[in-house]
Parts: sequence; C-alpha cells; structure tokens
Amino acid sequence: MSDIKTIAFYLPQYHPISENDKWWGKGFTEWTNTAKAKPLFRGHYQPHVPADLGFYDLRLPEARHDQAELAKEYGLSGFCYYHYWFGGKRILERPLNAVLKNKEPDFPFCLCWANQTWTGVWHGAADNILIEQTYPGKEDYEAHFQALLPAFEDPRYIRIDNRPVFMIYRPTEIPGLPRFVGLWQEMAVKAGLSGLFLVGVNHNDSWRPDDSGFEASMLQKLPHKCARVPWKYPVRKIKQMLQGSNLTIYEYEEAISSVLRKGDAGYLEYPCVIPNWDNSPRSGLNGLVLHDSTPEKFRKHLSAAIESVAGRPKDQRIVFIKSWNEWAEGNHLEPDLRHGCAYLEVIRSLIA
Repeated sequence: MSDIKTIAFYLPQYHPISENDKWWGKGFTEWTNTAKAKPLFRGHYQPHVPADLGFYDLRLPEARHDQAELAKEYGLSGFCYYHYWFGGKRILERPLNAVLKNKEPDFPFCLCWANQTWTGVWHGAADNILIEQTYPGKEDYEAHFQALLPAFEDPRYIRIDNRPVFMIYRPTEIPGLPRFVGLWQEMAVKAGLSGLFLVGVNHNDSWRPDDSGFEASMLQKLPHKCARVPWKYPVRKIKQMLQGSNLTIYEYEEAISSVLRKGDAGYLEYPCVIPNWDNSPRSGLNGLVLHDSTPEKFRKHLSAAIESVAGRPKDQRIVFIKSWNEWAEGNHLEPDLRHGCAYLEVIRSLIA
C-alpha cells in the first residue's frame, strides 16, 4: 500500500550538551544509558546494541545522512524530530539546525514539541527538576514561532492540506490553549503559510483536538492491564527477585492490543505503533518492559494500524511509529545486533 505514510519519531539526544554534562556527567548522551543496560530477569533482552549505524554522533553530517538513507530504503515517509523549548531556551537543537542550514539530508520531516518538564523521574527522583517547562505568555509564544519558521518554510517539511504539520506532546498543559493556537495560526498566515496543521498527542480520551483548534490527535497509549507472566521462572520466584521494585512487565503481543483504538474516535486521530519498549536502561527497576517483541508480532500491530487509516483520503493515511531511535527506551527501528533490519523489512513489506 504505497499511499500509506509512516512517520517515525526521532530523538536528537546523541551528542553531548552542557546541560547533560552537568546533570549526568561529562559526555552523556542517550548511548550512555543504552550501553550500560543489564538484563533484569531470565529472557530479558538487554542491552540493545546498534548494528548498521553504530554508536553514532549526531554532530556528524554522515550520521544524519546514513539514517535518512536507511529510512528511505525501507519505505519510511519521514522523521518527526522531538523539539524542546523552555521559555525561550532550546535544548538538543543542534541536529535540526544543521539539517536546515545544510539542506541535507533530503528527507521529509516535521516537529513535535515535547513540552514536558525534565525531571529525574526515570531514575527514581521525580521531584528532582532539571529544567522546568514554562509558558511565559504571548511574547514567548511569538518568539517560539519565529524560531521555528525556517523549519516550517523548508520544502522538505511535511504538510497536510498545504499546511506544515506541528505536533504538541502535552497540549492540555498549555494555559489558554485556544489563544495559543489562534496566535500561531495568525502568525503562520502572516508569514505566508496556509496555516498550521496542528496535531495533539492524546494520552487519554478526555481531550478532543477540535475543541482547542487542533486538526487532529495522535493516540499514544501504553498498556494498563497486566498480561500473563512470559518467562520460565515460577511467578513466586520472579516476585521474590524483584521484591521492592517498581518494574512493570507486560507481554508485548498482549499489550499492544490495548494501544490502538477500537472503533471511531469521533474526530481525526492518527494511530501510533510501538515496535518495542523497555526503558529499564534509563530507569532500572522503575521501568516498563514490553517483553518479547519480535518483527512478526510488530507486523500484526502495524497491519492493524494501516488498516485503520486505509479508507481515509490519501493525505490522511498516516501511521506514526514510536520510534526511530529511542534506544534507552528499547524503542527503535534502527538495526540492532539481534534483529538487524527485520523491523524495517516489516514496514517495507506492508507499504510496498
């Protein structure tokens, strides 16, 4: 089905920055947690070691080029770069700035504002605020839009209905959200755009995008019901081993049945598929593990998502994938030593 678009979220945290040096130690990147991961129970797949692309550094144009070429080869339609803006302060912006300045790689992209306060939550220190997400008001909103305008105007930027797609991860946390939306739409038109195509990430069913001026939502759900214990140890022994921990473990194949919506949302909503998930490299025994993901199980998950959008108008046939490269969440399409390009091959086989 060549008219299905697959857009993968893209984490830019693969180069050192001064803030991470201060918080986590000199030279910290996403690879730091990825490489030190250990299996926590029998059959636990850790660590995930990158294969074809290696432990890359996103300051290098060759690394960004190789990522895009690999994504193209397997039929992905674009990347959705995570974007960070904290009351005028940008973080991890270097890779995107280079993509814009150098006009390379030639691969479609859009942005997702990951508007969350950074804390030590994954390390068991949720009250330790690293950098706070704030919303200072109109002047900050205007500065934020102007900072992103070069990206919106880039010919590679993904558009729907001739409008740049901009995603907001926590739309309900923006105070006076309709006013924010109205201001940005007005600024977009004044800048010569046809407006913005705003997509809000929907973490539950209590928010409707159309109530706040958004064009659509993207459903992102992690499982809430515990699946059967998937390993060979007796349940009692596993409980003893993990006693006092907050580690949550689900069977991937059972868990993903709760990730996609059953039926019509009543508004435009895009599905989000998860190839794998295991954030224990970041959070240890505070993590969430979707155990025993395989390419064939992912095929069922992606097939269901494709089927849910196949009957839509052509430019609305979009499936988001989380993610291209969130390695410390065990959540990646990039090849690893265990599966190679098998997850990517699933995508190519389903959309070819």
